[in-house]
Amino acid sequence: QVRVVESGGGLAQPGGSLRLSCESSSTVFSIYNMGWYRQAPGKQRELVAGIGTSGDTDYIESVKGRFTISRDNFKNTVYLQLDSLQAEDTADYYCNAYNSYRSILWQWGQGTQVTVSS
Repeated sequence: QVRVVESGGGLAQPGGSLRLSCESSSTVFSIYNMGWYRQAPGKQRELVAGIGTSGDTDYIESVKGRFTISRDNFKNTVYLQLDSLQAEDTADYYCNAYNSYRSILWQWGQGTQVTVSS
């Protein structure tokens, strides 16, 4: 079973930045679409950003222009750069692989907590 380990979360002020990392144990990481998800208190988990096998990216409207997803297939790692953070970005962030139906493929990791507060 593939495992993922997310890191890089923490406390940031509004307008600040954080960089999240997610390392996968998959030995064929490059063949997977990868996504960053977040779950705010009392809300459902949502796909925030995705990156395909060829590097194509997609974002939900509320983070476009502020978040950047990238991947390093040699390190089996996907990143999420969070800039211009807002209080509404406060959530637990997770990564996972997904298929063409946007169904997740791996077991969820522990996630990394992002708190945006002054």
